Amino acid sequence: MSPEAHSAPRSLAEALRARDDASLAALLRSRPDLITPVPTDLTQLATRAGTRASVLRALERLDRFALQTAEALAVAPDPASYDTLLGLMAGDTGDETVARALPRAVATLREQALVWGDDDRLRLVRTARELLAPSPQHPSPTGLGPTVQEATSGMSPGRIQEIVTTAGLPSTHDSVSAVAALTGLFTRRGKMAKLLAGAPEAAREVLSRLVWGPPYGQVTADPAAHLRWLLDRGLLLPTAPGTVVLPREVALHLREGRAHRAPEPLPPAVAPAATHSPQVVDATAAGQAYTALATVEELLKDWDEGGPAVLRAGGLSVRDLKRTAVALDVSEPVAAFWAELAYAAGLIASDGEADERYAATPAYDEWLELPPAERWARLARTWLAATRTPGLVGGRDAKDRTLSALGPGLDRSAAPEVRHRVLSLLAALPQGAAPDAESVLARLRWERPLRGAQRDGARDDDLRSRLARWTLSEAELLGVTGRGALSSQGRALLGAPAATGAPAAPGADSAEPTGPGDKLPVHHHRAPERLVPLSPAEQGVAAGAAARLLAPLLPEPLDHVLLQADLTAVAPGPLRRPLADMLGVLADVESKGGATVYRFTPASVRRALDAGRTAADLHAFLAEHSRTPVPQPLAYLIDDVARRHGHLRVGAASAYVRCDDDALLNEILADKRAAALRLRRLAPTVLAAPADPATLLEGLRAMGYAPAAESAEGDVLITRAHAHRTPPRTAPEPVPDGPPPPDATLLTAAIRAIRAGDLAATAPRKPVGEPLAGGELPRTSAAETLATMQAAVLTGDSVWIGYVNAEGAASQRVIAPIRVEGGFVTAYDHTADEVRTFPLHRITGVAELADD
Repeated sequence: MSPEAHSAPRSLAEALRARDDASLAALLRSRPDLITPVPTDLTQLATRAGTRASVLRALERLDRFALQTAEALAVAPDPASYDTLLGLMAGDTGDETVARALPRAVATLREQALVWGDDDRLRLVRTARELLAPSPQHPSPTGLGPTVQEATSGMSPGRIQEIVTTAGLPSTHDSVSAVAALTGLFTRRGKMAKLLAGAPEAAREVLSRLVWGPPYGQVTADPAAHLRWLLDRGLLLPTAPGTVVLPREVALHLREGRAHRAPEPLPPAVAPAATHSPQVVDATAAGQAYTALATVEELLKDWDEGGPAVLRAGGLSVRDLKRTAVALDVSEPVAAFWAELAYAAGLIASDGEADERYAATPAYDEWLELPPAERWARLARTWLAATRTPGLVGGRDAKDRTLSALGPGLDRSAAPEVRHRVLSLLAALPQGAAPDAESVLARLRWERPLRGAQRDGARDDDLRSRLARWTLSEAELLGVTGRGALSSQGRALLGAPAATGAPAAPGADSAEPTGPGDKLPVHHHRAPERLVPLSPAEQGVAAGAAARLLAPLLPEPLDHVLLQADLTAVAPGPLRRPLADMLGVLADVESKGGATVYRFTPASVRRALDAGRTAADLHAFLAEHSRTPVPQPLAYLIDDVARRHGHLRVGAASAYVRCDDDALLNEILADKRAAALRLRRLAPTVLAAPADPATLLEGLRAMGYAPAAESAEGDVLITRAHAHRTPPRTAPEPVPDGPPPPDATLLTAAIRAIRAGDLAATAPRKPVGEPLAGGELPRTSAAETLATMQAAVLTGDSVWIGYVNAEGAASQRVIAPIRVEGGFVTAYDHTADEVRTFPLHRITGVAELADD
């Protein structure tokens, strides 16, 4: 028996006052907005729990059956008994599944303070009743019309008597008794069946069209015979000229007592679409994880010397996104996903310079030093918690502006919840089972139906459905899933135990209540397989566990390549970083896949020489890292490029070319391709040009020469790739979906403060001065305040005071004075649960607590 059953509460505040601390903690945990800031007492908590914004957030987090229960209460008499509610939900036939699930739904609504009162006087909070109404014109959320009493409120007494008589009832002396008699007729199943048995077929067809809503219809001034039959018997009642409505009692009879066409007490099951071996799933996911790391590294390497420019409004331009997609050899949406993931992980950011560009951050260099599995775990953990939504890239915002990758407007606070929930549903399946996507979407719609309600002509669940689809595809790209099934590292990332078989049937819980008065432990209204999101500390532990599971599945980096006679090198797997970096300078990537093919060209060899390597260095490097002998064509290529490299020297004149071989300079001057460079001879071994040195270098290289740049002192300039880095940047913070759930420490302190404040506000008291109006602070003179305080010190009693702090905030407190001296009173403050000192001049007045 609940505590409320002993004395029926008269308000939500009284119902909350009757709760124990565990029940209050469950309320504040499920509705964290109620604790921000902490209410001063339970009356303020109840007021806040009834505000429009808070009730809407609570309703949006109800599952479909709990919401259907709230909708049934919205059309039931206020207050309604549990039996009345059961009849509206289960109907005349008494659906057993609905009857078993209803106590759980009522417990959920009670826990969240949307419903209060005993089982014989259940009340839905007024704000919820208003929010559940589809529109002011159609206030019923279940498609039911007004009651007979409401529909006949403006009808003439004579017309009411005519309807009563035509319906076969005796006439009465007043309209009130006539309406009661008509209502009694419509609520008696046997009499209504007899009345409808004589209805014309066309009249029954009209009723069938109106029964499930909307209940309103249009009639002409001279209605047809079958409509006249309905109007004469009150089965249709006029509400306005030309408009009629089907009374609620008639509709409930036609619906066999049910408020909803199809109650949904159980969540739809997530159906497996395919089943694979867990080993195959883990191996596939590990391959995807390795590809994810390689793709992010390639993206950052492509932007290493300064990436694309930042648009004035923020983000990447369409052209830069296309160029990035081509560089990564992926589609544009996938390129946007990798760029957004690196941005959310803090690996890239804008450099903040005048010519603002995107570049890697110092955190990227730290990330590169981590083992591969830990790098993946960091990316996966970031993705799971990020509110950035790459799937929106290319769409339009509310102002019809294009949403750009890395730009503003991509945060969606629901994204982490949807990602976590989708993966939790996958975790509930047997290992290796890939879900049917449509069954996942159906389950999510059951769990959050109000967010899918029709609003302003657009379905609000469209975003949640798209988020779920994006989650399935992004999890596959990232290696959280493999072949559509959740991998072992994905389960560890969620903190989920390994699945060993089919999940328990939804709702199969030994703690399920069997009657309306049974109490539920906190969170038992959730499906048993539902996983609770982890705290930040738990996320770190889970990411570490995921990394340990993934590490053995990733390929070991190699320290060798296979050189071939066609001037290519084959890397049969991932290469160690020093080898990969050097080979990336010496050769160009020709193809990727399970093995990467590099091609050596004169330009790539010259690039290595420009970076300060000598021919001997390159020969030694290839001999050390090749499992095959260095092919002769490759050795000749290196020697040939090295022999010609630096023979010509380019410096700043604007630019000049010098060479000890004047015959070579004559050859350049005679070449028609050199006309654009406008070279002229300054000396037998020197040519000058008006172009800058970089342009002259490129021009001569295009003509087939291998010039080298030199400094003002005549030394050869070594050109190494410059790694451009931004200043230290923090990763973007996810946009929260409301206040975070309070931890145990905050809950304990908040409940203690609310209880103490409620004691101060509701404790019976004996005013020393004038009688007080409700909520008014006590007002006593300084002498009366001092005398009462001194008396309380002697007797050890607690007193009620009004207090104004240094910021001017007024509050009521119950204190137990310990000492009064020097203009201060030292007392135990029940609100703060500590001993505090109060200046007497800030106490507005004092009142003794009444005797128990």
